[in-house]
Amino acid sequence: MRKTAIVVSLIIFAALLVVTAFLIHPFGDPPSDMDDYIIANTQRETGANNAVTAVVFDYRGYDTLGEATILFTAVTGVVMLFRRRKRA
Repeated sequence: MRKTAIVVSLIIFAALLVVTAFLIHPFGDPPSDMDDYIIANTQRETGANNAVTAVVFDYRGYDTLGEATILFTAVTGVVMLFRRRKRA
């Protein structure tokens, strides 16, 4: 019974993987009008010459701040984990 469940799960996973592969947009084909909007208005709205930089730091600033906070917390945790303690 367990082997049958594993095989069925693998078949379902493989089918979802194949369906997803066929539904992916072709490379270079923008999935929405937002891409054209950002490319056309980045310089005027943000003053940035690079559209990627404008998206990361201006359009999605709070998201980037959250990612930076998580990264800082992770690095702080690793440093605290591996620091040497003085014996009293």
